[in-house]
Amino acid sequence: MSEKREGALFYDKESGRYDIRFGLDSYYGGLHCGDCFDLKVDNAWVPTRIEMGDEWYLVGLPRMSLDGLIVRM
Repeated sequence: MSEKREGALFYDKESGRYDIRFGLDSYYGGLHCGDCFDLKVDNAWVPTRIEMGDEWYLVGLPRMSLDGLIVRM
């Protein structure tokens, strides 16, 4: 099993999608509805997936700003 990589969520205005930045020049490549990953909440990892309704949101979590959240996949 490959090791999961940690990064930060950010909104890519050009693609209209969220992406994960793993490093200075390392990106996931654009998230799509249904993509699953773990979100860091109070030093614990919580499994979630990203979806789009009126706006992008994480399933099972309260609506929040997604920019800068620490995730791993």
